[in-house]
Amino acid sequence: MAKTDKPTQQVEFETMLLSRHDYLSSARSRKPHWQLDRSAYLLLTRIRMDGPLSISELSEAFGLDTSTLNRQTAAMLRAGLVERIPDPEGGIARKFRITQAGEDSLESDRARNIQGLEKVLADWSPDEVADFAAALNRFNRDIERLEGRPWPRP
Repeated sequence: MAKTDKPTQQVEFETMLLSRHDYLSSARSRKPHWQLDRSAYLLLTRIRMDGPLSISELSEAFGLDTSTLNRQTAAMLRAGLVERIPDPEGGIARKFRITQAGEDSLESDRARNIQGLEKVLADWSPDEVADFAAALNRFNRDIERLEGRPWPRP
């Protein structure tokens, strides 16, 4: 096993384990009550935060190619999670807007995610949870700054 003396080595190792555990996402594939796959969950969350978005805006926001986003949004359209609308600002490109079914699915899965986190963090003090949330926020913001793609926050 590689030695993990440097804190950055420890962070690398723990983030690798976190992606392996993927507690909340892996539960999606095992339990029928999960409604959204990971890509739909992320896309719907972004559309909810920003309002209607075009394929090119989603591409810019996620750093994904348009063919990937066309596949993902087509699946969401078929599932009734989003609808295509004319650009509210009069642009040429049509935009994707979250539907009530999309809102309901997102809220249901978000509630299950939070319940899962509450189980994992049950033995943590409120201060420990707040410190962890602050560290994750800073970590994500620093990644977003380096990538040049900030994520909107409430």
